[in-house]
Amino acid sequence: MVSLRKPHAASLGSQAVFLKDVFGDDDMVRPDQLVAILKMSKLDIAPALGLSRDALSKTIRQNSPKTQSRLREVVEILNRVLPWAGTPVKAWAWYRSESLPGFGGMTAEQLVKDGMGDAVRHYLDEIAIGGYA
Repeated sequence: MVSLRKPHAASLGSQAVFLKDVFGDDDMVRPDQLVAILKMSKLDIAPALGLSRDALSKTIRQNSPKTQSRLREVVEILNRVLPWAGTPVKAWAWYRSESLPGFGGMTAEQLVKDGMGDAVRHYLDEIAIGGYA
């Protein structure tokens, strides 16, 4: 299960700016800020997150535990890739298109849609500490 607590900026180093920009004061991921940073629309981003279009377009659905869990999961993945990718837009491109070794050539997007976001995060953590893909 994805933690619904906002990570502390001090523990995130260079990634803190991106996280700070997508979280509201209530520790909820704000889809409006996320899509603005990624230069996309809610209607375009929802399917890539494995969510219905209504999940991001209706305020009550944006705040549901399922939607917030998926948003947080994807933000965490993007933040793990951000130091390598250079920008949030490039991190998003990686999320959508880079085949991951050890996952049968599936992308992070495909894995998240299949409920395997934790596996993607673990994979990225292993790579970050010098592990093999």
